[in-house]
Amino acid sequence: MFHKEGHKIIFITFIFIIASFLLVGNFIEIEWLRTAILIILLVFLILILQFFRNPKRKTTPNNKQVVSPVDGKVVVIEEVYEKEYFKEKRLQVSIFMSPINVHVTRYPISGHVIFSKYHPGKYLVAWHPKASEENERTTVVVENEIYGKVLYRQIAGALAKRIVNYAKLNNKALQGEDSGFIKFGSRVDLYLPLDTNIKVQLNQKVRGGESVIAEI
Repeated sequence: MFHKEGHKIIFITFIFIIASFLLVGNFIEIEWLRTAILIILLVFLILILQFFRNPKRKTTPNNKQVVSPVDGKVVVIEEVYEKEYFKEKRLQVSIFMSPINVHVTRYPISGHVIFSKYHPGKYLVAWHPKASEENERTTVVVENEIYGKVLYRQIAGALAKRIVNYAKLNNKALQGEDSGFIKFGSRVDLYLPLDTNIKVQLNQKVRGGESVIAEI
C-alpha cells in the first residue's frame, strides 16, 4: 500500500522508467551498458516505491501513553526550553528518519488539535542542533484530557523539500492515524511534560504508531 502523497510521483516515475526502457533497448547496442542502465532504473523505481509505502500499523489508543509519530531512530532525549508554544521547559525526544524509513507522520496521542503552524526555513541536515529552529517545519499541539498537551514538530532535512501537514486547528486527533508526510528524509521532535516517564533510549529504533515513547 502506498501513501496518497506518492501517487503522482509514482505514476510519473513509472512513465519515465517505461520510456527509458524503450530508449535503452532501441538505441544502446552495447550489452553490458544496456544491462547496467536497466538495473539502475529498476533500483531507482524500487527506492521510490519503498519511500512512499504506507504500512498498516496496529495502534491501541491509550490516553496515558505517547506513541512514536514516525519510524526512525531516537537521536535526542533532553530537557529543553520550548519557546514557540509552551514557553517553558519540556522533555524533548527527537526521531531521525533516513530516506529508507516510512515517512508517514502519525498522531502521537488522541485529543484535539489546539495549535498548528507552518514555518518556512532552511534545509540544514536534520541532526543539526539548529534544525528545530531554522529549518522548514510545522508545529502541532494536541491536547489530551488525561495526558495533557503534546507538541510534535515535523522538520525538513537536507533532502526533505516538502512537509505535508493534515492537522488543522480544532481537528480531532486519533492516536496512530495519519497526520502528515515528509518527503525525502527528515526528523520529528516531541515535547512532553517534565514529569512524563520516557520509555525509549538514545539510538533506539522506533515504529510510528506502535512504539511507546512516554507514559504517565
